[in-house]
Amino acid sequence: MDPLTQGLLGASLPQSASKRGHLVVAGVLGLFAGMAPDLDVLIRSSSDPLLVLEYHRQFTHSLLFIPIGSLICTLVLHPLFAKRRGLTFKQSWFYCTLGYGTHALLDACTSYGTQLFWPLSNLRYAWNTISVIDPAFTLPILILVSFATLKRNPWYARIAFLWALVYLTLGMIQRDKAEVAGWELAQERQHTPIRLAAKPTFGNILVWKIVYETEGHYHVDAVRVGATVKSYPGESVAKLDVNRDFPWLDPKSQQAKDIERFRHFSNGFIAQDPTNDLRIVDVRYSVVPNEINALWSIQLSPIAAAHAHAEYKTHRDNSSESREAFLGMLTDFD
Repeated sequence: MDPLTQGLLGASLPQSASKRGHLVVAGVLGLFAGMAPDLDVLIRSSSDPLLVLEYHRQFTHSLLFIPIGSLICTLVLHPLFAKRRGLTFKQSWFYCTLGYGTHALLDACTSYGTQLFWPLSNLRYAWNTISVIDPAFTLPILILVSFATLKRNPWYARIAFLWALVYLTLGMIQRDKAEVAGWELAQERQHTPIRLAAKPTFGNILVWKIVYETEGHYHVDAVRVGATVKSYPGESVAKLDVNRDFPWLDPKSQQAKDIERFRHFSNGFIAQDPTNDLRIVDVRYSVVPNEINALWSIQLSPIAAAHAHAEYKTHRDNSSESREAFLGMLTDFD
């Protein structure tokens, strides 16, 4: 989730539980503690482009790390913001724990994947109920937390947190409807999916990307879940077969290892880019939801040394055609 939303939700829970006299400082502690787990993005390497993917949403996002992460936040934030206002270290730790604890659970509501139980498990939980940026979710929380701070009234913060729960529940209902539509599309094609998922698209819970796997292919479609459900049939691509698609690749090379790392990060949804034979894409994400035009990929090189890493690339499809296609689905009220 974006840092602003993480911070605001992190502020709302400690404010909800605080006394009026502590409300402002509780919000500040929760705000910074709620954003703190994303400092894991600083763990990166110039020689290993995939390292940041391995550590983002890993140990700092584990539910088991909350006591440690919140303690670190308290050690930093208590002397800066709370001690001079009369809060004890224990009180500051309580507020930081509430703020820090919201982060991983909110991230798990997106579709990126969060390792909630590391180190016991490296499974990435992705509940697919909300986009990583959704103004309809964030703005009410911003307004209510601001009112709670200005008026020193914790009830505004409690309403903000309640709004978050209601919206995430609505996203879950929308996701389930989208998945039903996805299964119907697959059945119309006489496909029997091995697995199928509905993922929210940017900034809304109306238009969903459907991704499903058959024996040899991945298929992507879009559905709009409004008063009625409307489908937008999309594209398909062959599943990655390393021996077939990259016969020149040494299976013991670092690039081959990086493919498997990328496969784990992408939950297996990887394919050779139809527009670039040396690129492997994560088919789960695109600007236009019924297209295979990935937002990130890894690039291989047949002349790379055995120890050389694959190159990690991000792609931003900002073309007017893509924007118009997506907005057309979002505003299609027929």
